[in-house]
Amino acid sequence: MKDGFVKAAVATPEIKVADCAFNADNICRLFDEALAEKAKIVVFPELCITGYTCADLFWQDRLLEEARRQLFRIVEHTRGTDALTFVGLPWEKDGKLYNVAAAVFGGKLLGLIPKRFLPNYNEFYEARHFTPGNERAERITFAGKEVPFGTNLLFCAREPEGLCVAAEICEDLWAPAPPSIGHALAGANVIVNLSASDEATGKSVYRKNLIAGQSARLLAGYIYASAGEGESTQDLVFGGHNLVAENGHILAESARFSTGITCTEIDIERLRAERRRMTTFQDQKNGEYEKIQISFYAEDTKLTRTFDPAPFVPSGSENRAKRCEEIFTIQALGLKKRMQHTGSGHLVVGISGGLDSTLALLVMTKACDMLGMEHGRMTAVTMPGFGTTDRTYHNACELTRRLGAELLEVDIRDAVNLHFRDIGQDPSLHDVTYENSQARERTQILMDIANKKGGLVIGTGDMSELALGWATYNGDHMSMYGVNCSVPKTLVRHLVRYYADTCEDGAISQILYDVLDTPVSPELLPPKDGQISQKTEDLVGPYELHDFFLYYLLRFGCRPAKIYRIARLAFEGVYDGRTILKWLKKFYWRFFSQQFKRSCVPDGPKVGSVALSPRGDLRMPSDACARIWIEELEALSAD
Repeated sequence: MKDGFVKAAVATPEIKVADCAFNADNICRLFDEALAEKAKIVVFPELCITGYTCADLFWQDRLLEEARRQLFRIVEHTRGTDALTFVGLPWEKDGKLYNVAAAVFGGKLLGLIPKRFLPNYNEFYEARHFTPGNERAERITFAGKEVPFGTNLLFCAREPEGLCVAAEICEDLWAPAPPSIGHALAGANVIVNLSASDEATGKSVYRKNLIAGQSARLLAGYIYASAGEGESTQDLVFGGHNLVAENGHILAESARFSTGITCTEIDIERLRAERRRMTTFQDQKNGEYEKIQISFYAEDTKLTRTFDPAPFVPSGSENRAKRCEEIFTIQALGLKKRMQHTGSGHLVVGISGGLDSTLALLVMTKACDMLGMEHGRMTAVTMPGFGTTDRTYHNACELTRRLGAELLEVDIRDAVNLHFRDIGQDPSLHDVTYENSQARERTQILMDIANKKGGLVIGTGDMSELALGWATYNGDHMSMYGVNCSVPKTLVRHLVRYYADTCEDGAISQILYDVLDTPVSPELLPPKDGQISQKTEDLVGPYELHDFFLYYLLRFGCRPAKIYRIARLAFEGVYDGRTILKWLKKFYWRFFSQQFKRSCVPDGPKVGSVALSPRGDLRMPSDACARIWIEELEALSAD
């Protein structure tokens, strides 16, 4: 359970209708399989001890007695173990019959959770046999001990800190106000659902969306176990469609029409971090709940869930294309509004032939199209300096011409050399002053041209550069509107590629493909043999790593050691542990030390769930200390 990961198993046993002993045998067998996988939460289907399709047999005393007897056997089977397990069975109380989930842990029955909402429509007629459950817990007796009976039960673990589990049963989820809403507001961050959902054409897609959506709405893990093979097929077929979701994402899914277990890990720390951020979630009333404490054995959880090495980039080409178009639109709409508000009829950008300035120019083009403005109202300024190469220069000029923008060229070398003379800088000393003087000269040129034309200077810097402080203060750090400010470098590349792939002008596409193949560089140092000599990722590290670090730091508040652990899984075979640790230390150092640059960045549109605006998502002191984060990394040993 290290780093808040809890192994969950969802199990569909093969059953025989009304053969409780046979069913208990298979429940115990699958429980053992889940235990071998180190599962801490195990969920079985609705009424699995008897079978969901017993119909009027539920009125038989013999069946109810046998179900209790087999529950006792299952409880005893769990003795000496530490998996919180939920199994379904019918239960008689005060002359009424209830459809319940039995919560079992370490040889004890911890509680019985009755079904609240009973379907009595279409193929379902549960109200014929069962009574809706009560919310507030009452007491029943099982094996000589009192056990709580009610829907409002929370099973809370001492470790991992904050793990809190609650249960609902099948139709409860489909109801307009599912019990899981109250459970979550009372503190449950994992909801289990014991279900017997029959199969019908298209139902699996709806079921999957419903479970993913509920987990997102509740900021919770959701474990859904469904009845499968062995249920009566007199009128229905049950597919055993088991699902585990976490905050809107399906982590694991069983094959339909199968039996067995499906395992994955739920990240409790991640869920708790989300809830800390969502103030509207915390402001709700909780109602009356009974909390039952449990203790798990302390052991590491082997992770089987996957981690996308590019969390900012949508997976799947179709989804990625839709997202890229959406992001382009958000960027362009933000710029359009700024132009309308300021009355600016002209846009100015510094074009270098690199990815960021290319994206900015493409966004400007879209904004002009939205306003019905001629592309000639855009001015792209190329400003060759000491490090400019023929390749980037050519691409910058050709792209500007092809897009119909005005191209201006201002060679900055003479002006910078004069500035060097004024401040006493040795031109042969290629230090930070040598580099930053060029960046600031370019910004001055852009600002003054914008003044002449009555326009706006459009910033080109992306979110990854802002996170690392990889910008010259009051140089490329400054603009009048930063269209790329919340687009990470890994996504910039996909946006440019999307434009190239969908552009109807083959010449523009070819230019963009060459820009994509060009190494990322500020081109502030003289080239070697005509080639770029200053490669950004050689200096600050791979952007794909930094974007991964940034996502998990800001989106979920993960500790450094946890980010390191999941980065090793995400980049297995690409970077070794030593390399990841090296750049993670560099990331934290730069992220904290460069906040002063982010505290005064220009306006720009937010496009995703992570952004660095000091006026919005990141309110961080410019002089915050990184010591405790770095110390945690120093304590790690990299292979």
